[in-house]
Amino acid sequence: MSKRINAKYKIDRRMGENIWGRPKSPVNTREYGPGQHGQSRRGKLSDYGIHLRAKQKLKGYYGNITEKGFRRLYKEAVRMKGDTSENLIGLLERRLDAVVYRMKFVPTVFAARQFVNHGHVLVNGKKVNIPSYQVKPGDVIEVREKSKQLAIVLEAAALAERDVPEYVDVDHKTMKGTFNTVPALSDVPYPVIMEPNLIVEFYSR
Repeated sequence: MSKRINAKYKIDRRMGENIWGRPKSPVNTREYGPGQHGQSRRGKLSDYGIHLRAKQKLKGYYGNITEKGFRRLYKEAVRMKGDTSENLIGLLERRLDAVVYRMKFVPTVFAARQFVNHGHVLVNGKKVNIPSYQVKPGDVIEVREKSKQLAIVLEAAALAERDVPEYVDVDHKTMKGTFNTVPALSDVPYPVIMEPNLIVEFYSR
């Protein structure tokens, strides 16, 4: 579990952006960093700082993935054919917790990680409780029958602040969906600009 699961809005404030597009984000009213010195630390970033921030922003978006886990995904993206930055986005979007979040079974990616951990999700009819599990195109993801009436599930389905992307199909009456295809960067509905190319440069230093 992420060490910052109870302080997710600090990530927003540290980045200076509402990276999940949440209406309650403090960045909407306070566009400076957390802490007593937050307003005085807005100096110009170095090249290293720009690359590091791009990595922190993408890591934070997916529930503040650990550095070890994120680097493992990057190495896998390098081994794959094609553009490394596109491969990295594809691997992140194939994470089970990300798919659960995209299907609006839960309101946040942090909740998605916990939801999967607690065994509320089935993949092709089998319980999977590993948030980093890599979903494949054609896989059917559903909320376990006993979990469909949980308040967090009902709340998420009613959220109007984000839409279900085209690369997943979902029926909120049955709480079941299909992961259709691995998306490209341009297909992913990020509320802010993500720059995976800078992350590739960061790790290639």
